Amino acid sequence: MSVEAIAVKMGRLQLANPAVLASGVHGSSLSKVLDAIRFGAGGAVTKSIGPRPREGNREPTLVEVDSGMVNAAGLPNPGAERFAEELRAVRGKRLPILVSIFGADEEEFQGVARALDDNDFIAFELNLSCPHVAGVGTEIGHDPELVGKVVKSVKRATGKPVFAKLSPNTERLVEVARAAVDAGADGLTAVNTIRAFPIDVETGRQALSNGFGGLSGGAIRPVALRCVYELREEFEVPIMGCGGVSSWEHAIQFFLAGADAVQIGTATITKFAMFNELNLGIISYLERKGIPRLDELVGAAHRSGAPGDGVGEAG
Repeated sequence: MSVEAIAVKMGRLQLANPAVLASGVHGSSLSKVLDAIRFGAGGAVTKSIGPRPREGNREPTLVEVDSGMVNAAGLPNPGAERFAEELRAVRGKRLPILVSIFGADEEEFQGVARALDDNDFIAFELNLSCPHVAGVGTEIGHDPELVGKVVKSVKRATGKPVFAKLSPNTERLVEVARAAVDAGADGLTAVNTIRAFPIDVETGRQALSNGFGGLSGGAIRPVALRCVYELREEFEVPIMGCGGVSSWEHAIQFFLAGADAVQIGTATITKFAMFNELNLGIISYLERKGIPRLDELVGAAHRSGAPGDGVGEAG
C-alpha cells in the first residue's frame, strides 16, 4: 500500500498524511514546526499567536502527572507583527503550516489574522479554548454567540481555511461547534486541554505558578474521543482529533470516532520523531483490514460492522 492511501483531504485543506503536530508544545518559534514536517508530519500547528508580544507565566509552568502533564505556559508568543516576519522566511516553500491565533474578542482575532494572512501557510486554527489564561480562552470558547462572531471576523480577514479549536470544559460543546460551523468555520479541532489544578505535597501549595493549568496526554484521550464522536454525529465538516495520541492505535481510535486527521502534542516531548512511525502503523492497519484508503475508515464507529468487513465503508 502506498502513502497516497493515507493522504487527507479536508475541504480545501490537503495533507500528505494525517499526523499533525499540535499547537503549544514545540511551536514557540518556527524551528520545531519545520522539524516536525521534516520528521514526517503531514502538517504542523504553530504556537498560538496573539496581537501583542506576551512573556507568559513564570516558572513552574509544567508538571508531570499520572498519564499526562499539566501546563500553564500562559500563551507566550512574539506577537503577530514579529511572527509575520518569521513566516516570511518560509515564503514560497509551500509547507503544510497551520497558524494558531488568539485574542480577547473578535476584533483582536481579526487583527491578528490580517497581520499574518499575507504569508505562505495553509490554514488558521482559532484558539478558542485555552483553559488557564483569563480573557482569551474558555470565556470565549464557552459562549456560542461570541464564537460565531470570532469565526465570522476571521473569515472576513482571510481566504484561507479556518479551523475552530474547541474546549472539552463545557457541556455546550455541540452548541459551540454549531455556532462556529454556521459562521463559516471550515473545520473543527477537538479538543484543547482539560482545566486542572495540581498540588505539590511537599510545599502543600499549588504546583504551578498560575495555579490552574491544562491537562494533556493519555489521561484525556477518552474525553477527546467522546467529543470527536459527538461532533461527528452532528456535523459533516472536517475534524482534527487532539488529545492523548501517542501511537498509531490511538490515531485509529480517533479515525473510527470520526476524525479526519489527528494532532499529536504531549507525546512528542519525549519522542519527537514519531510521525513516520505513526503513519507506518496506520498503513499496516489498513492493509491488514483490507481498507484501501484512510477516508473509508473515518467515522466507522458510527456505522454497523467492523472496520474492513465491507459494511463500514464510507459513502
